[in-house]
Amino acid sequence: MKLGNFDELAEQYGQHRPGYAPQILDVLLGMVGKPTETIDFVDVGAGTGIWTRMASRRGCRTRAVEPSGPMRTVGASQNGNASIEWIEGSAERTGLAGSSADLLTMASSFHWPDYTGATTEFQRVLRPGGRFCALWNPRLIEANPLLVQIEDDLKTLVPGLKRVSSGRSDFCESLYEKLSKTEGFSEVVYLEARHVERQTPERYMGLWRSVNDIRVQAGERLFDAFLAKIEERIAGLEHIEATYLTRAWVARSRA
Repeated sequence: MKLGNFDELAEQYGQHRPGYAPQILDVLLGMVGKPTETIDFVDVGAGTGIWTRMASRRGCRTRAVEPSGPMRTVGASQNGNASIEWIEGSAERTGLAGSSADLLTMASSFHWPDYTGATTEFQRVLRPGGRFCALWNPRLIEANPLLVQIEDDLKTLVPGLKRVSSGRSDFCESLYEKLSKTEGFSEVVYLEARHVERQTPERYMGLWRSVNDIRVQAGERLFDAFLAKIEERIAGLEHIEATYLTRAWVARSRA
């Protein structure tokens, strides 16, 4: 398995990954300035469509762009009543027509593509005044001592681990300035909101099994040892309370 390749984790990802704070979506839709049912919403690097479905259920005309076949297959199978068009494509080459989107997002995925290639493509796809939003959904582990213990176990087992996808990474901390200096974007806004999930032990373990960067860096032996340690920590619990911080960076397209 390669870093950033979620093909083998699609089922786990689709089944266990948490949703995003709905307050963030409320604000984004309000920023577009159009009736929700007329908003053309594109989610790039959509994965299995966790964030995409939230937008679709609000009534947006919704498209999901995702390069991984297994992720698209799992996502489409979970559409339910949501009306989502699934498209094979990447951030640098979405395959979408120019000026065809009012709101384009990347949820927990903007750290993977080439920055310049992706932002150039997004400005092509967005209508004048359209919004681009990059968002992540990291856990606030400090809100629960149990989660702090588990993170400490990880650091002990895999010293020097570099978390690639966290929404609290160096990439995210410099993103406001980077977007502000990107030609073609203006009016950069930062948003954040918290939400809490009470997860069964089975779902909590499934969340860890869906994490790509730790598995690749640790190797299967250490990753399995870490999972066993988590199971020790949560033995006998009916649920694990996890607080999430949805963080979003929004920019207006000048094109």
